[in-house]
Amino acid sequence: MNNILKKSINSALIILKYVVPIYILADILYYYNALSYISFIFEPISALLDLPKETSLAIISGMFLNLYAAIAFAAPLDLSSKDWSILAIFLGVAHSLPVESAILKKTGISIRYSLLLRILGGFLIAYIATFLPDSVFNSSKDATAFTRTHYNSFFEMFFLSLKNAFFLSLKIIALITVLIFLMEGFKKLLKNFNVSKTFSIITGLFLGITYGAAILIEESKSMKKRDVFFIATFLSICHSIIEDTLLFVIFGAKFTVVVLIRLIAAIIFAYVLTFFYKKIIKNK
Repeated sequence: MNNILKKSINSALIILKYVVPIYILADILYYYNALSYISFIFEPISALLDLPKETSLAIISGMFLNLYAAIAFAAPLDLSSKDWSILAIFLGVAHSLPVESAILKKTGISIRYSLLLRILGGFLIAYIATFLPDSVFNSSKDATAFTRTHYNSFFEMFFLSLKNAFFLSLKIIALITVLIFLMEGFKKLLKNFNVSKTFSIITGLFLGITYGAAILIEESKSMKKRDVFFIATFLSICHSIIEDTLLFVIFGAKFTVVVLIRLIAAIIFAYVLTFFYKKIIKNK
């Protein structure tokens, strides 16, 4: 019980350290529309992914802030089901880069590797998906209203952001505490097996890197470096597979296509890059 309590407290500290500041910073940047001034830099990415140039603001918002900001900027655009699916694939891989790269660094994965893998990997996967026929992306979903939130003042935005970040943190801490409790019981039942690797992948796959941060960091301490590398590579390409994808499905993205492409890509990237990782370590 003491071990569970200790892990829960550590989880709370990690979540409060990463989630609250980034959540508030994202709202501040969003409030001032700060990223619009450099969105032109990302127009080549939108062009190569066969997306309208206006989506460049959604892309940069998703990469540096979060998916909610990205969708807020993309929602007013007249995007097809294929456009939404391509956007979901790319941003599903390369979103919230500052905070999630910092979290992965805590597991021993360098920020440089994390950023390169997620940006280049996300682009490559999404680019390949553009060659699929339009019929694959047909969706019966209709875009629902998703409007930008308007505030009367900076202080209204800041305090509302602080409140939302606080309650979000409480929900995450409660969820993580339950998962830690279940994990400890699971470990006792299967004490002769190495379940850390599997549990870490499942955690990241369904909770994501940010929400599953505490568990990922804690479990990485008892794993071999190559296993941590494998998990980090897999989850960099495919994490929070249900919740993140459904955000885009609302507007017409094809759920099965997005999920399957990311899962297959994550398996390929993880095994191929871990193979070379083992070779490099072996030759040192």
